[in-house]
Amino acid sequence: MNARPAPTASMPVDRRRRWLRRTLVAIALGYAGFLIIAPIVALVAGAFADGLGPALATFRDREVQKAFGLTLQISLLVVLVQAVFGTAVAWMLVRDDFWGKKIINGLIDLPFAVSPVVVGYMLLLLFGRQGLLAPVLQALDIRVAFAVPGMVLATLFVTLPFMIRELMPILQAFGVQQEQAAATLGAGGWTIFWRITLPALRWGFIYGVTLTLARALGEFGAVLVVGGGIQGRTETATIYIYRALDERQYVSAYSAALALGLFSLLLVLGTELLRRREAGGG
Repeated sequence: MNARPAPTASMPVDRRRRWLRRTLVAIALGYAGFLIIAPIVALVAGAFADGLGPALATFRDREVQKAFGLTLQISLLVVLVQAVFGTAVAWMLVRDDFWGKKIINGLIDLPFAVSPVVVGYMLLLLFGRQGLLAPVLQALDIRVAFAVPGMVLATLFVTLPFMIRELMPILQAFGVQQEQAAATLGAGGWTIFWRITLPALRWGFIYGVTLTLARALGEFGAVLVVGGGIQGRTETATIYIYRALDERQYVSAYSAALALGLFSLLLVLGTELLRRREAGGG
């Protein structure tokens, strides 16, 4: 017969550590489930409360199609701008030293601290009919407030940090040795960027684009204030959801919210899955 291992003083300690670890895991899962899974379940229940037909009918509504189309147009434009200028800003902050660098680096995180509603109000103070830049805009016959350009500016502001903050740590870790080696071999600036730097930034770039797109799709407060939520003109998907809830069209509101939320969730999870698959394959 095999003798049982003699008890040691460390066994109670190991048992306590094991229970502590399990407790922490349970708390983490419960916290994540409460914040993520529970709202999704509630949206599913609300969207399909009257069956599948009414939920699908929501997306045949012309107003819903226009709202989602406008949301997609604004989001894609914002992603394009942030991909170009966010990369340039991240590069500048990591590679260059200049006066005011710390101030700019701190201001980049301002959208995390300022309410989107305040952002929309500030844009109205600048571009509204009585705004500081109103005379210039009137002379040029350009409309920003209560129009799509103002909504684009608002979305650009709230999505500013994502691309920059994803790229900066990668640029810092990547260093300059490979770029300098390519330069000594005669490679030009653009060649170095496209052949050396950009491949190293790939996953940071993809994550930045993904987070920017997800944030742009879900923006509400800033675009509502600066755009006015005019049906057929400046009503985005999130504003439509708000209006549908206000008019007690609950199935339509839940269905639109479920589609928007699932798209953003799948976008983020899909990016992480691709990264893990490539890492595993490599």
